[in-house]
Amino acid sequence: MNSLSPEEENFVRLNLLLTGISPRAVRTMFDYEFAPICLDATLKKEFNKLKDLQKKRVINQSQWNLLTPRFPDCPDSNNFDVTLMILLLRHLTSLTPPRGGYDSLPSSSETTPAADLARIKYYRNVLAHLDDGKIDSTEFSAAWVDITGAISRLGGHHMKLECDKLRTKTLDQSNREIMLDIKQSNNEIRELKQSVEILKKSSEDTVPWNVRGEYTLIDVG
Repeated sequence: MNSLSPEEENFVRLNLLLTGISPRAVRTMFDYEFAPICLDATLKKEFNKLKDLQKKRVINQSQWNLLTPRFPDCPDSNNFDVTLMILLLRHLTSLTPPRGGYDSLPSSSETTPAADLARIKYYRNVLAHLDDGKIDSTEFSAAWVDITGAISRLGGHHMKLECDKLRTKTLDQSNREIMLDIKQSNNEIRELKQSVEILKKSSEDTVPWNVRGEYTLIDVG
């Protein structure tokens, strides 16, 4: 199997941190604000507010289905992902929002629960948009400290210990395969984008100059 570069290993470790440990930290906070035994009643009480969020497309259909399952099923927070949990914490609780809102990275001096939720949300979004699957050591170290601090405050010291273990553990074959799968997917996306660009160029070469721009190709990016 091909070995990973240090930058690729950084990416894998951060991926495991954000997809493996941080969701449990967010869930700890979520279950504190929305006790699982009362979740169904709480969501029913907030139905009008949730419906309004759905109409505004803040809540999508798949999320709505989780919040309002068919009888006799009840909502189960174990089925909620990080995005949905943060959305509900943001809109249905009295948490004081971070100074810059939930959609930007809070300053290091902000360590409130809401700021830590925004911090995790921010880095998950950054990771999702890294096309090459690489993170240099300086950026990795800064992000790691920021994220693990948030995890520790939201989830407790035992989760911080998990983060410390993940930072130094040897990546096994399954962890490496995560990276290789990501690289393969990114290569396929790049090839598809290149094909679209070639198609665009070809269409411009064959369409008369006086009608160019009247037809738009769909961009997959």
